[in-house]
Amino acid sequence: MSDMQRLQQRLREMYGTSSDAWAPRLARLVASMEPAPVACGSLWDQRDAVLIAYGDHVLAPGERPLRALRDLLVEQDLASLFSTIHLLPFFPASSDDGFSVIDYRAVDPALGDWDDIRSLGQHCRLMFDLVLNHVSQHSHWFQGYLAGHEPYVDYFHEIDSDADVSLVARPRSLPLLTPFATNRGTRHVWTTFSADQIDLNFDQPAVLLELAEVLLEYVRRGARIIRLDAVAYVGKQLGTSCIHLPQAHQVVKFFRDFLQVVAPGVLLLTETNVPHAENISYFGQGDEAHMVYQFSLPPLLLDAWLNEDAGPLVRWLADLQPAPPGTTFFNFSASHDGIGVRPLEGLVSGERFNRLIRAVGERGGMVSTRRMPDGTDAPYELNITYFDALSDPSNSDNSANVRRFLATQALMLALRGIPGIYFSSLFGTKNDLEGVRQSGQVRRINRKKFDRDELTQTLSHADSHQAIVLAGYRRMLVIRRQQPAFHPDGAQQVLADVPPWLVALLRTSPDGQHRVLVLVNVSGRSQTWRLPSAIRTGMMTDLLTGRRWNDQIAERLGPYETLWLHATNEGESEPWPTSTNTA
Repeated sequence: MSDMQRLQQRLREMYGTSSDAWAPRLARLVASMEPAPVACGSLWDQRDAVLIAYGDHVLAPGERPLRALRDLLVEQDLASLFSTIHLLPFFPASSDDGFSVIDYRAVDPALGDWDDIRSLGQHCRLMFDLVLNHVSQHSHWFQGYLAGHEPYVDYFHEIDSDADVSLVARPRSLPLLTPFATNRGTRHVWTTFSADQIDLNFDQPAVLLELAEVLLEYVRRGARIIRLDAVAYVGKQLGTSCIHLPQAHQVVKFFRDFLQVVAPGVLLLTETNVPHAENISYFGQGDEAHMVYQFSLPPLLLDAWLNEDAGPLVRWLADLQPAPPGTTFFNFSASHDGIGVRPLEGLVSGERFNRLIRAVGERGGMVSTRRMPDGTDAPYELNITYFDALSDPSNSDNSANVRRFLATQALMLALRGIPGIYFSSLFGTKNDLEGVRQSGQVRRINRKKFDRDELTQTLSHADSHQAIVLAGYRRMLVIRRQQPAFHPDGAQQVLADVPPWLVALLRTSPDGQHRVLVLVNVSGRSQTWRLPSAIRTGMMTDLLTGRRWNDQIAERLGPYETLWLHATNEGESEPWPTSTNTA
């Protein structure tokens, strides 16, 4: 079966014989992209890392924010550290910092224009969001629905106001249904995230193909990774949870097949902030997302360092199964959103979970909730910068906070998969409480906007907090790019039976010729540990510091210290013994 036949079959599986009427439109879409971009080489390697940023993360007087962002990336040589920039929604929007899209095909003029985005793409690859679950109430589509115009009258879900929606999974503590005055009278429509964000009706092939056109536009504009925002919620069926329904997976499969036809080499990343087993279901059988977020990683890292006990983190890492061939994990610790806690379900005790919630409050953070079926509210995400979440409020020693923070990043960067780093994290940014106060939005605590000149001046002082954190990232990212053991497809073996203060794992390059032993002390005390005999090789070099280690002597790790140990022979890199057991 050809790729085009598979795509047509996918549409038929989703909509039955009624899909035949839409086949000509699908064919025109595909033809409009010919000739398709050719996929070059492998999908990824150890040089890949993603910078996550808003279009207005950097501001400069008299300059468009997108251009100011580009200038900072170039001037600080940040573009050389990242293969890709994830440019968070830059479209005209009415709320949710861009995720309530008014016009999918336009750049918000307050940020810049398509030329500015193309200019960014000259320095690194681009990742765009396809916000496919919902649109703004101010969008042309929804305004057409309100006016009763075709085809928009079928683009949204109308639900009886007295319908039983108690089983629907809720990511917010807000009403699910929102009334609107239409030319047909008052109608209640489905609003998963807010009254301003109206859910689209994927029961209609027209909606799917509209978004396929949008996706094509993004590819033409240079996007090489497409993030499917909130895709878990696109399926709707009363009497169910309306999350992870078969329709959601079919939508992902359709876009995967569509890209295979029109733009092979463009990757799909699904955003599903849910427990781990549910999250990785979006790999499918290797026929859905190319990448899924490791949503359990941020709260597990935080739990390990706050408790100085990596037990739950190590058990989770040890249980991780390799991603299907042609797919990989997207590792991160912080993003534009808060730290999701649903992915902790089943991984930590109730006592540790509650301790995490309390710790965030003690560090100036806040907790957002979701509505449960019984009408109560439960924690959904922690709103705090990752640096402040890890800081010790009882200790004024900022150097210890920096070591603690960078240790979490060193582990994240060493894990199998592709790493993503949030722009604010690059500088160890602290809680923006003033931003919360001015906006009334708790998520603004982690969305500080930087004055370009002020940030540049601060970074010029090597002893500044921001410069020290950035230097730590720079060192790790440069080393990671050069080390084949950190290839996303490389094996990862988690060492068992280690002390609770230690995370120990072995990374191996896909060809088996390069291996790095990663050791991380999650405690604030110096610790000693002797390498198991099975992985002793003589002399080793810590890639992070250049120090040499004799593996016959117990390793001493300082507080929050990380080692990336590579086997050496008289200063030259050598492969690890092939007898080492790797997963």
